[in-house]
Amino acid sequence: MSTRRARLLPSVILLAAFSACTTTGGVSLRPDGSPGPQECSEKALEVMRYLKMRVGDAALAELDANQIRSRRITLYDGPIESMLREDLGTLEATTRLYGQVWTSGPQVVIRWYEAHPPDGDKVPICAVARLSDDQMRKLPESKPGTAILDGSVAAAYVVDSFR
Repeated sequence: MSTRRARLLPSVILLAAFSACTTTGGVSLRPDGSPGPQECSEKALEVMRYLKMRVGDAALAELDANQIRSRRITLYDGPIESMLREDLGTLEATTRLYGQVWTSGPQVVIRWYEAHPPDGDKVPICAVARLSDDQMRKLPESKPGTAILDGSVAAAYVVDSFR
């Protein structure tokens, strides 16, 4: 880790320690079961500024830390633990991302609300999983409450609100 990151990390950890935990509760659902709009907390926006994470920045992430490098993965509605494969802002590769998965709509929706760097405490963030060419579209054999995807990797995009 660079000296600059090492000096910045304690400030971010302290800031996160005094913040309320970001929750995924209370998200409205659209008619197809996918999540509706949701604002990022002010604390997450502040922490992302300190972490040098700007809206639109992206890095590859393993969608499910339990299915790394799988050709096909099955995701379930509910909580998810993912892992960065590349640095994102000052978050290093192998940082864990914690969030929520929705599988009811035509495409899987993953929103990440927290990051846990390998050498620090969890901090609030706002990021979404994105892939082009309909690669987040669940396969037809997916059962209700699940989504089967070809591949285990997507891009984690930094956002300032969920749409």
